[in-house]
Amino acid sequence: MSQLSTAQDPQNTIWWSNGIFFVSVHLAALVGVYYHPWYSVHRASLFLCFLLWQSACFGITIGYHRMYSHRAFRASLPWWCLRHRLHHRFTDDPVHDPYCATRGLLWSHMGWIFFKPKYERMGLIDRDDLDNDPVVWIQHEYYVPFAIATGLLFPVALGMIWGDPLGSFIYASLVTRIMIWHCTFLINSLAHWDGIQPYSDENTSRTNLILALLTCGEGNHNFHAFPHDFRSGPDMSDWDPTKWIILALHKFGLVTGLRTARDADVMDAIVYMHSKGQHLPPPKYDVYSSDDQESIRSLYENWDEAKLHEYVQAKKGRCVIVVKGYIVDVTGYLGEHPGGAAILRKYSVKPQAKTEAGEPDETWKKATWAFEGGLNKHTRAAKRHMRELVVARLHSN
Repeated sequence: MSQLSTAQDPQNTIWWSNGIFFVSVHLAALVGVYYHPWYSVHRASLFLCFLLWQSACFGITIGYHRMYSHRAFRASLPWWCLRHRLHHRFTDDPVHDPYCATRGLLWSHMGWIFFKPKYERMGLIDRDDLDNDPVVWIQHEYYVPFAIATGLLFPVALGMIWGDPLGSFIYASLVTRIMIWHCTFLINSLAHWDGIQPYSDENTSRTNLILALLTCGEGNHNFHAFPHDFRSGPDMSDWDPTKWIILALHKFGLVTGLRTARDADVMDAIVYMHSKGQHLPPPKYDVYSSDDQESIRSLYENWDEAKLHEYVQAKKGRCVIVVKGYIVDVTGYLGEHPGGAAILRKYSVKPQAKTEAGEPDETWKKATWAFEGGLNKHTRAAKRHMRELVVARLHSN
């Protein structure tokens, strides 16, 4: 079966305008390079090609990916990601992951571009921060003219300065565009197919040094086991120039609120994966394994719903969720949650809340569904952190 097969979703419709534009840029670049090989154009045009490629890649990795998609830090003047948030909520899901790696290497790399998307669960993704960001709104509203001006016309205008507008168009507009596209797509495709998994094997993400070199550090993809971390690797030796630039911006006060995974969680992940590789039993502190549930239950007292409601109402603003029978106070975690505080509030216990029909709001009873994959596939680190916030167990009649 072809990797571009739409058998898994027979309602996929070919996105002709997208596909034609994508193919046309590739064909135009091939023709241009054939008739104007790199050694025949001005060196400044080649340097501009490299400069714009790296600038755009850093714009994607720093802005689109780590700041907006993962909210790993805050900037004094933000940039432009809902689809990528959807990808991380439903990684490897053949229906809901926009560029699902399990649908084939070609599909995850660029096959998805040729089909009109149907994001049935997009409404589940927190988007308030993006909707309220003026820079995001302007970029979204005027994307096409911005893209044409900066991606196609700007390189030509610069090329006129050194008398090579055609060479600049071929290399700094067309070839650069293709390099940006495919280096970005490699993270969706090859970074889920080839490499090592030092932190997690809960999805197909991998760490690959060659990809890291091509993508400003994003090839350390397996570290996405900690999606809120501004780094793509915890060690300064990890090839991650994006991280180094963010640190420099932080030093000059241009970005704030850098978020990192806890050292204990990173070490736990490394030890766990090492134990699996050596075929050893997982560490005793694998606090979410089904084998350990009985010992965990004995640590907490049982509450009924009345006591649960009393606990929630005892302090204004308290946010409590119930996951797999555990009562979890996430009030102090609201600001750290990678998915945002709104989603935790939505599935929290609200004793006085009513539905439109006047019935008690029992959305909180769906928190287990949301936590176990309905809304996000949580990692071991997330489950381990959740255990630390448990205050009691909900007694079931």
